[in-house]
Amino acid sequence: MSLSYARVIVNPVAGAGKTARRWPHIGAMLKSLGLRYDHDITEAPGHAVVLAQEAVKKGYRRVVSVGGDGTINEIVNGLYASGGIGEVELGIISTGTGGDYIRTIGLPRSYTGMCRCLLNPRRLKVDLGVVEYTSGGSTVSRLFVNFAGLGFDAEIVRRTTQQFKALGSMSAYLMGLLATLVCYRNKKVSLVIDGEAAEEEVCTVIMNNGCYGGGGMFTAPGADLTDGLLDVLVIGNLNKVDLLWSLPRVYKGTHLTHPKVSMRKAREIEIRSAQPTHLQADGELLGGLPARFRVLPSALSIVV
Repeated sequence: MSLSYARVIVNPVAGAGKTARRWPHIGAMLKSLGLRYDHDITEAPGHAVVLAQEAVKKGYRRVVSVGGDGTINEIVNGLYASGGIGEVELGIISTGTGGDYIRTIGLPRSYTGMCRCLLNPRRLKVDLGVVEYTSGGSTVSRLFVNFAGLGFDAEIVRRTTQQFKALGSMSAYLMGLLATLVCYRNKKVSLVIDGEAAEEEVCTVIMNNGCYGGGGMFTAPGADLTDGLLDVLVIGNLNKVDLLWSLPRVYKGTHLTHPKVSMRKAREIEIRSAQPTHLQADGELLGGLPARFRVLPSALSIVV
């Protein structure tokens, strides 16, 4: 067991690079509150996975994420890969742009509030999602903490990260959204939701563990991180005009009244398509279909 209280993993590029500037203040705040910790700075995408694995091997029983939802995703995947997911608790200081995951958990949005939560003895046991997907001809498994999706939302992620990332987070997202609106074509997919099969043409399918996604969209108003279920949002064959008109409703959570939008809770989902279809988890672009999604109930302990 390490003598230090926690291992803090800092992603300096989170929040469009603002985390690098904020970390000295956050680090000083943690020390002023009497928290003992060591810290690591991530150097590339995927590095937080490795750092979380090393933290478990060194005996840390608390790992703190300083970054966005993608940083949380990497750390949780590292904890899981090391076998420490049930033994190590996760602290969160969210410095990303969206902060979707902490909205669902109910953590404070101020750095002072988030740092003070690390003094709190209260823990929340939450579910995690697992997605098994195709990448390079092989089947790959990855955990997600908040949501995973395919189709329109994953195409936004692809365009944002591959074409517009240099513009900064909000501008990149808006450009990715506009480019996707112009070019995207709905996908014909085969869905099997808890054993019930259907063939549909869809704009997007999102498996929600939390309530929010995409930088504040209220995608799954009834989602519960502790119910052992994913909330499956299926947005059907909307045309571009209807999609553009409906997007603001997603931020309010009123999109579920649309006749081409459905939501149901499920433990396991399988999706296939003959068309090339991108897949994302917690805002990180993965591989493609076929994919299978399932739940790991009460798998992660979060300091709240």
